[in-house]
Amino acid sequence: MTDLAIRVENLGKQYRIGIEREQYQTLRDSLAAAITAPLRAAKSLLKSPDGGQSQPSDRIWALRDVSFEVQRGQILGIIGRNGAGKSTLLKILSRVTEPTEGLAEIRGRVGSLLEVGTGFHPELTGRENIYLNGAILGMKRTEIDQKFDEIVGFSEVEKFIDTPVKRYSSGMYLRLAFAVAAHLEPEILVVDEVLAVGDAEFQRKCLGKMTDVAQEGRTVLFVSHNMSAILRLTEETLLLDQGHLVLRAPTAEVVDAYISENFSKTGERYWNADEIPAQAVPFRPVSFKVCDFYGRVVDTVRSTEPVHLEVEYVLDKEITGLRIGVYLMTSRGEYVFTSFDTDDPEKFEKFGVRKAGHYVSRCTLPADLLNEGRYVLGLNASTFRVKRFFYEEHALSFTVDGSGAPGTQWVEVRQGPIRPRLNWEIETI
Repeated sequence: MTDLAIRVENLGKQYRIGIEREQYQTLRDSLAAAITAPLRAAKSLLKSPDGGQSQPSDRIWALRDVSFEVQRGQILGIIGRNGAGKSTLLKILSRVTEPTEGLAEIRGRVGSLLEVGTGFHPELTGRENIYLNGAILGMKRTEIDQKFDEIVGFSEVEKFIDTPVKRYSSGMYLRLAFAVAAHLEPEILVVDEVLAVGDAEFQRKCLGKMTDVAQEGRTVLFVSHNMSAILRLTEETLLLDQGHLVLRAPTAEVVDAYISENFSKTGERYWNADEIPAQAVPFRPVSFKVCDFYGRVVDTVRSTEPVHLEVEYVLDKEITGLRIGVYLMTSRGEYVFTSFDTDDPEKFEKFGVRKAGHYVSRCTLPADLLNEGRYVLGLNASTFRVKRFFYEEHALSFTVDGSGAPGTQWVEVRQGPIRPRLNWEIETI
């Protein structure tokens, strides 16, 4: 138990929603309400079939029955859809809000980066906010002095350190906030999705700093929609859904489960009229299909057989320079390739102008190309540097079965998304 940094038992948080603002009440109104309160409560119990145990319609559970433990020095990822309860969980652990039920035991000083600007006073300068945050964490001024130059150097806002932070851009705000949270030596670092605000270089610095924090024996809770960052930084991850903890497992397993649950298992995608954005006109997608060697729509294909991709669409009027593109990605968001139906120069000339009508664009992925695993297909209809008519990044997914692929006699997981059958020669000299 001494190695535990966080212990959560049956944690729940309930919010009241949709409540109209009450009007001002006089003393007479308040007294009348107090006198009639017992009668109203009795009527409510009589009307309720379960004796008043049901959840009121004006309340919602953002978290319910969540239990887990985090070891000291562990980097734990937390993922889930919007509204799954991730931010609520972090706010409870950061003592920003109190739970409705359950227990959250925190063993150590917590540094939180929940959203841009959390913990900063807009009227104070960057310098003053650094000392304010350190004081909140219980640090002495001499300790903050020792860390000050390192914080400012990491944040790269030296020129503006004596400027009120209300004049900072969101990126500058984030840089300083993360630098303060990471460098003032909290024993537990809680980081929400805010890293999405920073540029790519700063995100790399932040991920590296969080790794350093964990190696120093401190604990990190990391919430993100960036699956690549979750995979790179964490070894274990929690998956939340509608306020419940549905899975805790090694990060790769949790990410695959999260990505896969967002797609149908049929190997095809159809679009209804209300799913097509207005800007797609005159392009109307009809369907996107994954077919096996025999032309059957499937969710799982064999890596040793070719795979056919088929996009059906309608043009309500003529389009010049239209190209239909597919993006193949791994389930973790890593791009494998991009291909357009007019990449071939001859087809580019022939279909330079596509008249109004009903079309199908098909392509074939050759056998012995993809490694086993789950893959995601995106769809694009555009004219180069002129207009994007339609784009859906996660249109469809399918699974590749590696049975019979090169090297399956070795009991090991082959790295990378492709698994080509290469012609090797072995020569004795």
